[in-house]
Amino acid sequence: MCGEANLIKVDIQTMQTNLEIKSPSNHLERIATILRITGWSSFVVQTALAAASSVLLILAISGRTFNQAIVAPPGIPGTAIPTPVTEATTPGLGIGIFWAVCAVGVLLFGIYLAFRLIRFSKRLRHPDPAIYPHRAKVMQVLRLAVVTGLMGILLAILGTGTTLAVLLAKSIAQPQGVAIYDPNRIIRSLDVFVAAANTTGITAHFVGVIASLGVFNWLHRPSDPASLSVFNW
Repeated sequence: MCGEANLIKVDIQTMQTNLEIKSPSNHLERIATILRITGWSSFVVQTALAAASSVLLILAISGRTFNQAIVAPPGIPGTAIPTPVTEATTPGLGIGIFWAVCAVGVLLFGIYLAFRLIRFSKRLRHPDPAIYPHRAKVMQVLRLAVVTGLMGILLAILGTGTTLAVLLAKSIAQPQGVAIYDPNRIIRSLDVFVAAANTTGITAHFVGVIASLGVFNWLHRPSDPASLSVFNW
């Protein structure tokens, strides 16, 4: 009887040891999966939106550079008056372009942080526990991604507000039912591209903030410190 009791006790201890080993491994596997899905989703979506915003900005800047119009000022018929060449650009729209470029620059940094999450997920799947990233490092990258996204949203909102204010001022200044000969008072489609670029930037940064904040809150859920300490988590 004593031998059987000792044998059962040994089996129970073995099962408990196996559970303690598998528990942190399964937990880290879930973390690696979440980081991989979040990292790739954020990386792909933000990269696509950054490309779209960059194309819109290039079109808007190119339009401001190359779109010129020759405007003849009103004068007395039959008199020779030099015809000045004025650039058909929208005054004040350069500020909106500036904020949009800044937002795209911050977005590129957010894409880099999403790529780091992908690298963390690969390291968590490595068979050597010494390769695993520390929990504090992962949380720091997630926190930085959230702050970066919020900064990008702020810059893009400033650009959108400035652009819409300029376009609204031009639309109000246009006389109704009268032909407009001043190119500086015409709302061009290229001017709208600036507002579209800033709006696209807001969407891209919003995706990054939601993804990083969701993983950050998920990792703050209570876990078993004793079991995760084996893997520095």
